[in-house]
Amino acid sequence: MSTEKNISNSLQNFLPFEVDGFESLAELALDLRWSWNHATDSVWRTLDPTLWELTRNPWVVLQTASRDQLRRVLADPDFRKNIDDLLQATRQAAATPAWFQKAHPQSPLACVAYFSMEFMLSEALPIYSGGLGNVAGDQLKAASDLGVPVVGVGLLYQQGYFRQMIDKNGAQQALYPYNDPGQLPVTPLRQPNGEWLRLKIDLPGYAVWLRAWQVHVGRVKLYLLDSNDGANYPAHRGITSQLYGGDAELRLKQELLLGIGGWRLLRALGIQPDVCHLNEGHAAFAVLERARNFMEESGQQFDVAMAATRPGNLFTTHTAVAAGFDRFSPVLVEQYLGAYAEGKLGIALHDLLALGRQNPNDSSESFNMAYLAIRGSGAVNGVSRLHGKVSRELFESLFPRWPVEEVPVGHVTNGIHVPTWDSAPADQLWTECSGKDRWLSPAKKPDENIRRVSDAQLWKCRAATRASLVDYARERLSLELTAAGVTPDAVDQAKRLFDPNVLTLGFARRFATYKRPNLLLHDPARLQRLLTNSERPVQLIIAGKAHPADQPGQALIQEWVRFIRTPEIRPHAIFLADYDMLLTEQLVQGVDVWINTPRRPWEACGTSGMKVLVNGGLNLSELDGWWAEAYTPEVGWALGDGQEHGDDPAWDAAEANALYDLLEREVIPQFYARDNAGIPVAWIVRMRESMARLTPQYSTSRTVHEYTEQHYLPAAAAYRQRAANKGEAGKQIVEWNRTVERVWESVRFGEVRVNTVSGRHEFDVEVFLNDLDPSAAQVELYAGGASGSDPTRVEMRCAAPRDAAGRCVYHASVAATRPAGDFTARVFPQRAGVAIPLECARISWQR
Repeated sequence: MSTEKNISNSLQNFLPFEVDGFESLAELALDLRWSWNHATDSVWRTLDPTLWELTRNPWVVLQTASRDQLRRVLADPDFRKNIDDLLQATRQAAATPAWFQKAHPQSPLACVAYFSMEFMLSEALPIYSGGLGNVAGDQLKAASDLGVPVVGVGLLYQQGYFRQMIDKNGAQQALYPYNDPGQLPVTPLRQPNGEWLRLKIDLPGYAVWLRAWQVHVGRVKLYLLDSNDGANYPAHRGITSQLYGGDAELRLKQELLLGIGGWRLLRALGIQPDVCHLNEGHAAFAVLERARNFMEESGQQFDVAMAATRPGNLFTTHTAVAAGFDRFSPVLVEQYLGAYAEGKLGIALHDLLALGRQNPNDSSESFNMAYLAIRGSGAVNGVSRLHGKVSRELFESLFPRWPVEEVPVGHVTNGIHVPTWDSAPADQLWTECSGKDRWLSPAKKPDENIRRVSDAQLWKCRAATRASLVDYARERLSLELTAAGVTPDAVDQAKRLFDPNVLTLGFARRFATYKRPNLLLHDPARLQRLLTNSERPVQLIIAGKAHPADQPGQALIQEWVRFIRTPEIRPHAIFLADYDMLLTEQLVQGVDVWINTPRRPWEACGTSGMKVLVNGGLNLSELDGWWAEAYTPEVGWALGDGQEHGDDPAWDAAEANALYDLLEREVIPQFYARDNAGIPVAWIVRMRESMARLTPQYSTSRTVHEYTEQHYLPAAAAYRQRAANKGEAGKQIVEWNRTVERVWESVRFGEVRVNTVSGRHEFDVEVFLNDLDPSAAQVELYAGGASGSDPTRVEMRCAAPRDAAGRCVYHASVAATRPAGDFTARVFPQRAGVAIPLECARISWQR
């Protein structure tokens, strides 16, 4: 099926193609490349400058324009030439070989399907909540830049995530405006005959019809499903109404539509992904549908289909606490998946539930979507180095008797799509020193060019972006106050708040207790003195939402708003409502210091602070998530001791005081210590080092490069090998695994002999493998890490063949730098191409 043809067909139903040149404008407006490449901004500003500034949505601007207006501007030869040039440049950019095509010209990797519950691509497409969508959207954009063959799969929400308003009492009010698909930069997917592509998904007692939509993201396409189809019962049309709304049953239905419906959509489009990338466990049902699809094509049973497809699935977890994983009651799973398990997968409900349980035989244990994702994937990763460690601890119970450091969870640290988040002055600065294409290839090394930019240039850029933020904050706050019904005097006062020359701090994120958004408010009197110092003033911008069901989070917002509305504080701090992508852009571009105070280690990564890097902003953050691996004193400031303290109020108080101390003794004095030219030299030194060292490292160019090299390419190769010949290799692995399970309880250790000679320990270990082939087992000496070092693993070789009693003797020689008693023999299954312990977690230890 030609998706390009589908777009054309869908547009012809409602666009005024009788206006010559309109189709070119539509093609530009429907490619979200404009969200990071601003070459077309002047086009939309010409059509309707007011609407453009309000919406930043070319599609709305284009559809709102009258035919007369369109004919008038398109009759201008210069305007028309600009359109033609822009369209040619866009098409050429999509056709020009990028990093992936150059680095892997013969790669068999044809498609990575990237499943996510939310995507943050533009404020024009509000189908996101926060960090998870931010990561998904930025990685799609980077895949476009790098030419990695990715397609996104998600849901189109009628209302999206809630919109926030702060009322006269400082309380959060949740609003749910309707996302009119006609005003979103999406197009229906249509069959070649013009029929809308719709999918039928069976739920208990009824069927749900899903409409399919398409979004252009440069070279990449994002496919979205929604249930707001006229053929559905009214209650079912609302399944995709809200993101993260409703109860557990609604969430389960959404995740069924995303995983099962999403995979079926790809197959209906003729897309056969080599790799399925699950961005969090919400889409884990895709691994079941992928296996079902393989069963249909190969004639194999479910266990073989899972073994064959598993290497092609990648699970990225973003959750840092066990309570954060989606869990569903066994009754709910039976209601919605019982018939699917037995009728489509050919397995008992018990076997399906076992895939989402720690203990398969515990009938009361709920179904954990993360467990399903792990058991259905060939690799698992966290989103920062520290989060990888935290995730290994979270999933340790799935790999009993394995040391926690060997739980099979790696990490790929997130990054941000730099062209999306840089300001115009910052973009100009980087372009002049490092070139226009600086983010179109992976970059890990510091940018030496930015280090050669003068202090005056850097400070000029910083001053310009801060002034722009002040202007934006004044305008946005005045609009919010008007909507809240405050007096005209208060609105007028808001238009004069803040000083573009004053140190500006930013704190914006989801208001949840573990993020400790009120740590800075621990001592209001001290904070007031800090903000109102006449010689070294500080201004603070706060923003963030609390989930409508999170009452403690909403109380934290109200506490901040009440503090800010006191007469003494009002000129120095503001709370901007409805924290969205547009507000995020302005904040990360304009603030001097980004503050982040999560309770370690509950911040999986935290990408907000990465966004300030390219703009010359500095970070003052808890040593958690990405900052735990990025921080050095040369690039910013750190809070905490790098240890975990739980939710101890005493520790929170200590860190609050440490935060005040950092601001008062280091941050503020350094900002206001100026040379004769009015430049804070020490500040610029830190700013330059942060920009040079961290911006390339924490970009999605680096992140997507790592995913491609470390996961996508190996996963595609492993999947193809397993799936070949109707899954023959997968069938052999299932049979091998059954053999291991049958005989493993009889595997045991016998005598262990150790002789220390000439500074070496000589180990001889008896292992009774009984019916297990020695080639299917690996025997090692293991010694736990000492003083924070990595554990020691020494593979033992078979020194004597298996005797009639099933006994083998294994030998190893190790340097006697540690006592022999530190080492313990262990044995576990092994087979070429099988991920141990992810696919087989059996292990036995010398007693």
